[in-house]
Amino acid sequence: MSHTDVLIVEDDINLREALSDTLQFSGYSISVAQHGQEALTKLNDQAFRMIVTDVQMQPMDGMDLLNSIRQQDQETPVVVMTAYGTIEKAVDAMRMGASDYLVKPFEADDFLAVVKRLLPNNEHKRHEQDDLVATDEKMQSLKLLAARVAQSEATVLLCGESGVGKEIFSQYVHDQSKRSQGPFVAINCAAIPENMLESVLFGYEKGAFTGAYQAHAGKFEQAQGGTLLLDEISEMDAALQAKLLRVLQEKEVERLGGRKTIPLDVRVLATTNRNLRDEVSAGRFREDLFYRLSVFPIQIPPLRERIGDIIPIAERLLNKHNPGSNNTLTLMPDAQQKLVSYQWMGNVRELDNVIQRALILKTSNEIHAEHIHFESAEYMSLDDNEKIQVEPDSVLVSDLKDREQQLILEALKAGNGSRKYAAERLGISPRTLRYKLARMRDAGITV
Repeated sequence: MSHTDVLIVEDDINLREALSDTLQFSGYSISVAQHGQEALTKLNDQAFRMIVTDVQMQPMDGMDLLNSIRQQDQETPVVVMTAYGTIEKAVDAMRMGASDYLVKPFEADDFLAVVKRLLPNNEHKRHEQDDLVATDEKMQSLKLLAARVAQSEATVLLCGESGVGKEIFSQYVHDQSKRSQGPFVAINCAAIPENMLESVLFGYEKGAFTGAYQAHAGKFEQAQGGTLLLDEISEMDAALQAKLLRVLQEKEVERLGGRKTIPLDVRVLATTNRNLRDEVSAGRFREDLFYRLSVFPIQIPPLRERIGDIIPIAERLLNKHNPGSNNTLTLMPDAQQKLVSYQWMGNVRELDNVIQRALILKTSNEIHAEHIHFESAEYMSLDDNEKIQVEPDSVLVSDLKDREQQLILEALKAGNGSRKYAAERLGISPRTLRYKLARMRDAGITV
């Protein structure tokens, strides 16, 4: 039986193609199905390392497909995709044994991040240990420190503002550790509903609660022999903090509804964008758990304090969002100056958005200052206190969106509806264009 990395089950052809392109660009082998019945037929003929399925499909929907898979297979990760209005379906799916869920519409990067987490040992994945950009002197020292602490088994607490790259740092610690050949499993404590987080973390036995039709291993078990990242740990409620503390102390876990303990061989990393000492003082975070997690704390500085990293990261993002293109993009000196003079309150995440806007607005292979548009209502120079007024958020975002949609429609018209021609004219990948067209349709724009 042949083996393929990911089976994508989706009845919307545009989204199906976009998801396929996203994974193929990242080195994964994929197969597709239009609905649950076709997926089951493929599962009889092929082995898949992961399944991504929509919920709303005919003649067999994603819930029935998930149930059929879990009756025969407890290990293969299954990710469900659902619309915002049917989020309760995602909750039901998690209880039925889904590994994760995505709420439509979602970004390609968010989708890829879920796949990377669930297939940590994918031999085709283009994971590079230099994903962690460290050109600035501060970051070079921090990277060396992270490499040293990685060799130990110490629990590491990564602190820093939202968007500074804490998860990339966590991946780097795992890659540099003796556990690098084991799984790297990440769970965002803020993204999973409070009543589900315990069962997702610790797993559960069949019949542990209503809807627990099959036993399911939790994230701790999935990370055996490797590393577990507890992302945004400060968002965990007090009752679950106490249970987590016990698991960390005893190095064993007990599934919900289970009677036996399972020994653990897992290195734990945690991240927070809050000051945990302040959270402890305010009574929102357990002091004993704080000390258990922060055996080795690492504070990641915000992007505005590591100016030497801004241009290298921007250039990395340009290549990331312009894959497979023969056109080399150049960040011109005036654009570079504008980038390094800005207060990056949103850090690397904000920089990523700015680069994506520049790719939409550029008219050649050169990115100039005029293509750089910021999110904040005012732009403050790092060199002095001079403030340069720009348009308010809502107006700027609206104008950019209108301009983007106009450019896309013009490119499609010029190419007589050819998406390939339009993507080449716009200087973006076909995958990116498909996502943007899907969003325009969702907004009621006739394409």
